[in-house]
Amino acid sequence: MMNLSQAGIEANEVVDWLKKELQIQPILQNILHQKIIAKTAGERGVTVSDEEIQAEGDRFRLEYRLEKASDTLAWLAERTISANEWEAGIRDRLLKKKLAVALFDKEVEKFFAEHRLEFDKILLYQIIVPYEKVAREVLYQIEEQEISFYEAAHLYDMDERRRLLCGCEGKIPRSRLQPDIAPAVFSTPLHEIVGPLKTDLGYHLFLAEELIRAELTSEIRQQIIDRLFAQWLSMELNYTLHNQQL
Repeated sequence: MMNLSQAGIEANEVVDWLKKELQIQPILQNILHQKIIAKTAGERGVTVSDEEIQAEGDRFRLEYRLEKASDTLAWLAERTISANEWEAGIRDRLLKKKLAVALFDKEVEKFFAEHRLEFDKILLYQIIVPYEKVAREVLYQIEEQEISFYEAAHLYDMDERRRLLCGCEGKIPRSRLQPDIAPAVFSTPLHEIVGPLKTDLGYHLFLAEELIRAELTSEIRQQIIDRLFAQWLSMELNYTLHNQQL
């Protein structure tokens, strides 16, 4: 396996390069995050077993089609990573995930009940054109039934992908829409056109076909845990930097 010294690169050169490229800050932040996670996990008795690391390693090898141990070692060598470093990385990621669940799994139902609207989705179509005059002309044609919303999207939208899909954006959660647009789209009756609304992208016309009320699925549960954990980690980092306890 090639290491930094064999490549003629010293560790301090890596640090200097990261500083010059303004990339050192997020790396330092991630290191502090890991210290906070390790400290809190130790205080709460959250651990990762060798069996869990083995299972995650097997899943990783399957995903990357590393069928033999030699395949895995070669893959790691290409990235200048030792087997021990790889396993340490797996342990850190599993510890982060387990700590997040330990801290916030019991808060998911309450958070979902209080923020349920944020997870609602809408089957949305949209048209974006560069000028307000064009948007109003398209809206007029649709309202006068000279053309359907879908035909108008196919003809006038600026984006080729959306033109090919006749304006279909798919099932979009409220959080994907800009804060000043989401209320208008979600409060307007289905099949009624919203807009024109202006953003940095241009002038938008929206049409919602279906409202999908959120249910607490395993995917949404994980989203909530990740969100709460990220907020907690940010606060812990700020507290640590202020008090210099790590």
